[in-house]
Amino acid sequence: MATLATETETSADPLDVSRPELYRDDTWHAPFRELRARGGVHYTANSAFGPFWSISTYKPIVQVESLPEIFSSQAGGITIADLQEGDIKMPMFIAMDRPKHTGQRRTVAPAFTPSEMVRMTENIRARTIEILDSLPVGQEFDWVDQVSIELTTQMLAILFDFPWEDRRKLTYWSDWAGDIEIAKDPVRKQQRREILFECAAYFGELWKGKLGKEATPDLISMMIHSDAMAEMDQMEFLGNLILLIVGGNDTTRNSMSAFAWGLEQFPDERARLEADPGLIHNACQEIVRWQTPLSHMRRTATQDTELEGHRIREGDKLALWYLSANRDESVFENADKIIVDRENARRHLAFGHGIHRCVGARLAELQIGVLMEEMAKRRLRVNVVREPERVAACFVHGYKKMPAELSHY
Repeated sequence: MATLATETETSADPLDVSRPELYRDDTWHAPFRELRARGGVHYTANSAFGPFWSISTYKPIVQVESLPEIFSSQAGGITIADLQEGDIKMPMFIAMDRPKHTGQRRTVAPAFTPSEMVRMTENIRARTIEILDSLPVGQEFDWVDQVSIELTTQMLAILFDFPWEDRRKLTYWSDWAGDIEIAKDPVRKQQRREILFECAAYFGELWKGKLGKEATPDLISMMIHSDAMAEMDQMEFLGNLILLIVGGNDTTRNSMSAFAWGLEQFPDERARLEADPGLIHNACQEIVRWQTPLSHMRRTATQDTELEGHRIREGDKLALWYLSANRDESVFENADKIIVDRENARRHLAFGHGIHRCVGARLAELQIGVLMEEMAKRRLRVNVVREPERVAACFVHGYKKMPAELSHY
């Protein structure tokens, strides 16, 4: 197991893209551009998370994701932060290999089918309308808190049949669970342990309340009524809850924030979108590509192998930098720019690839698209008035605060 390196030791490698300040200050572009120029496969010997391979271009990431028997999700987990002694072990299906992964994923997949998306659209639209119509026009407010967080937290509460008045607990648990930097701080690790057990206890009561009752279309009921997940122990139950909470929260939340911030950066593209709402569906994919709400996933080599001419040894850790692959100029021309009618926007890797592709991708796209549609109907524009406050971490790629004002166009 890798030990945590000191800050002095890790400062030597300018291509160590795990450094949190790169994301806090939005300066990650240059080192990833250099990594891609060097072929996209680079070994970092010393980092705060131990040694790891950076896989930074599109083609090798797809190759790794297409070989789950060689590049395992289960062997080392899904982030470059290794489990340390005393850490909570939370099995979850995204961090499992086949066949167990297959059975558990199939259990929750019915919540995200096309028919379910049709069923949920009216509710999503009604909630979006309610929030937009409550916002002040011409007055400053926090877009992240009042729009991005509120819309995604409401959706999570519906998916879990979670008590409405407590729904912000879901955001709170998600933020603690998804903060990769906590791995470096023993005090905050203990805090997280207590907070996640609080989460498990709360959901345990919800589980008990549904035992012996008829199936309903929420995720807890689906688990109870499945062969693959009905007998999970407490840690596996907690792991899958955290997966669904973080996945459902961060992808949608940070893409909704990128809708505001990204179009602010490219006013010409914003004007094109405002002039032609028919571009919304494609622009939604483009914004997800441009933002890439989860920067990386980790895989662990199960055998000696070769990748793009590099020798990968059994046990090596690989960070698949979706963030960088979505800026790969060999796939996406003028990749740093949002282009609302980009022909291949849907080819992005923000939802992953292969057997672990995000099970809730359709729902995320639906929520973001409905927000954009309802903004267009009202001819509302988000104007970001100051630089946003970003998450200082190399896993969740997002925003903490975004001061904004609405105007009409």
